Amino acid sequence: MSETRTPDWRWHDANGLSRIINVSGTMTALGGSMAAPEVAQATADTMTRFAKIHELQAKASHVIAELTGAEAGCLTASASAGISLAVAGCMTGIDPARVEALPNETGPRSGVAVQLGHLCGYGAPVSLAVELTGAHVRPVGQSTLAMDHQLAHVLDEGAAAALYVVSHHVVAYGQIPFERFAEIAHEKGVPVIVDAASEYDLRGFIEKGADVVVYSAHKFMGGPTAGIIAGRRDLVRAAYLQNIGIGRGMKVGKESIAGATAAMTLWMNRDHEAIRAHEAEALELWREAFAPLPGIMPHRVLDPTGNPLERLQVEVDPDKAGISAAIIARRLGQRDPAIIVRDHEIELGYFQLDPCNLAPNQASFVAEAVVEEVLRGELACDDEISARAAVRNGGVEGYLNWPG
Repeated sequence: MSETRTPDWRWHDANGLSRIINVSGTMTALGGSMAAPEVAQATADTMTRFAKIHELQAKASHVIAELTGAEAGCLTASASAGISLAVAGCMTGIDPARVEALPNETGPRSGVAVQLGHLCGYGAPVSLAVELTGAHVRPVGQSTLAMDHQLAHVLDEGAAAALYVVSHHVVAYGQIPFERFAEIAHEKGVPVIVDAASEYDLRGFIEKGADVVVYSAHKFMGGPTAGIIAGRRDLVRAAYLQNIGIGRGMKVGKESIAGATAAMTLWMNRDHEAIRAHEAEALELWREAFAPLPGIMPHRVLDPTGNPLERLQVEVDPDKAGISAAIIARRLGQRDPAIIVRDHEIELGYFQLDPCNLAPNQASFVAEAVVEEVLRGELACDDEISARAAVRNGGVEGYLNWPG
């Protein structure tokens, strides 16, 4: 292993927090991502000053437009909040009275078309982000098959919007492709909202027909917690107006606006190729370390939604390895520091390692820990069942057991 220095845990220790190595990706439960020093400084500088929020949001709008190619943009509390505000904006337009009436009085258009295979969970149901507005979901097709006529059928005069979800959690086949989805919606005069919370593609959806796109500021962007709404000027203005209604509880503070704006500016000047090269080094270090292990088959895989990144998929044959993927993942998470892997498809016999949030000196730490757990073995049926259940239940235990 080329890295020998011990990772810095002083902040975690001083605050009595668990030491964590994140190889699962940009996960909200772990804080999203790590901000660059410039972003942290912009956030901190704003904390000690007053500023007019409308002015900060107007500045952010200009940066969002430059970043995404949209006509305008605004920031809100999260990408989930962004979905709710975008849907509400499509329902109310620029009418303060209608904004104040939500969610009890929805007006004549309150249906939101979503392909059934896109009604996934991301810590909460996608449908709930729609329904918080008073709107109701109009499912399109079946979970594994959505057809053009089914979408067209639900886009009647009562439809407010059509929502398209881009996520590794959605069904990966049998869905209406985005450009066709947008074409059908526009033929019916219905605006298209895209949930692209964890996407690198910040321009393509608008170029291909999206009216509003919602991104996360705190995942790949590396900003403070916030949601980015980008799109048609009239719809962005309508979404922003929701701050006098249901959006009041979703508002974003001055510090997050400033930090997110700094993160977006930094993104436009980022050396993405150099970062990819650094991540590739970690992937190869891991692959070479795991390849000799019996029953362990590591190989690099592309991101399923087309983001320009790779992960290491570690497939486990429990009969040969003497341990399962689920047990390895659970034990890694119980170590100190806890190593959190990408395990959302653990029942298929593999987990993944994502290098995008590695701190210095952590790649070799992960490699050594995985090798240790595989060599430790001890496959146990009861542990296997509970390990899979913990993943399947989506971390609900953490909420039920809080505060401990």
